[in-house]
Amino acid sequence: MSVLVVGLSHQSAPVAMLERAAVSGDDLRKLLHSVNDAPHVAETAIVSTCNRVEVYAVVDKFHGGVSAISELLSLHSGVPLDDLSRHLYVHYEDRAVQHAFSVACGMESMVVGEGQILGQIRAALRLAQDEETIGRDLHDLLQQALRVGKRAHHETGIDRAGASLVSVGLDVASTHLGPLDRVSALVVGAGAMSGLAVATLARAGAREIVVANRTHEKAVRLAAEAAMAGVSARAADLADLDRHLAAADLVVSCTGATGLVITRAQLEAAGVDGRPRFFLDLALPHDVDPSVRDLPGAALAGLEELRTAEQAAEAIGPEAVEAVRAIVAGEVSTFLGAARAAAVAPTVVALRSKAADVVEAELSRLTGRLPELDDKARREITQTVRRVVDKLLHAPTVRVKELAAAPGGDSYADALRELFDLDPKAPEAVTRADIAREAGDGGAALFSGGSGGSSPQPSAADMTTEAADNEGRSQ
Repeated sequence: MSVLVVGLSHQSAPVAMLERAAVSGDDLRKLLHSVNDAPHVAETAIVSTCNRVEVYAVVDKFHGGVSAISELLSLHSGVPLDDLSRHLYVHYEDRAVQHAFSVACGMESMVVGEGQILGQIRAALRLAQDEETIGRDLHDLLQQALRVGKRAHHETGIDRAGASLVSVGLDVASTHLGPLDRVSALVVGAGAMSGLAVATLARAGAREIVVANRTHEKAVRLAAEAAMAGVSARAADLADLDRHLAAADLVVSCTGATGLVITRAQLEAAGVDGRPRFFLDLALPHDVDPSVRDLPGAALAGLEELRTAEQAAEAIGPEAVEAVRAIVAGEVSTFLGAARAAAVAPTVVALRSKAADVVEAELSRLTGRLPELDDKARREITQTVRRVVDKLLHAPTVRVKELAAAPGGDSYADALRELFDLDPKAPEAVTRADIAREAGDGGAALFSGGSGGSSPQPSAADMTTEAADNEGRSQ
């Protein structure tokens, strides 16, 4: 099984295509299950944001997985496969890990270093867990991606070098309206992006902030948070949207609606006086009618217009960008090394288990041949034989796990199985508890979290390991 990423983003597709491919709510859940039920797919998670849709999957066949996921993206988006495939990118195995870590650090974002992507990856992981489409491999990958992203932000300040998409949009708005402390702002929606807009406007000291949302309680919460910052803020119902549109200087809209939320006809009906007004549309599909920019005094910026801000953000803090790239490279190497070392662990445990079985069989035969042995002599012989076997196995099993951490290391597990004539099915029968115990820290991180319940009885491999531990303590 290998990790596969199939997706499209602002780097590979125009906003119009992203808008058509955008998926959220129940549609996102349906796509998640459709992919997970597809042939060759064992696990699935989907990262869906305003500027990317990425399917992360664990697959047993590369071409079969790519084909199935591409077709399902086409089906759920309504975009013909031929049109969609030109904008899709594919990452597999090592490159998939590198891509996941880069995305979590904000290196693939429209505004380099933005921190919202961490919350979006966390939401993707949580949804996959809730819908039971994720297993050990993707869980470990996405959890580690979150850790890498946090580390990059903490150590390099990349999130300060770049700006969030909202911040860049509001900077563009200030070039049209002037300082934001003079504006009356209307924020439509109450999701993460809208919350960031409200917080940013509150810090800027906006003259007034109105939050309109379909769920009134969420609007009240955001308005209360803004009011705590000392600005005038209140919640509004979407039914009163036209009235608040007429009064606002700045409108920020980011909802999950499938159609337009703010139309030119609405604004014209509310009255157009030609004063400077700015509309910031951060939604996919678009919330604001593009023809709004043709109204006197009005300016509109959507995700397409914010692309130019990406180049400016990349020019900020080049040292931080390079530092993040170094962190990602190191973390990818460590993660893949631990995964490869953990992959050989079942074979190591199977070898130890076979050796322990041989020891037990020979000790049992000795007992039958020498029944006159007293208990003390039998214990001494048993411990001595186990120590001899463990000492013989210790160096090769430790070394094979070290060698397995390097690229191509899976061949060492094959060599062990061949040299010691291990049953090919034996490694598959090893429990996760055995794997975690044998794999060491790196492997335990990948194979931790057994099924719970009562503690199992010690296996032959456990007894062999225990004898080695005793030997180490006695020296």
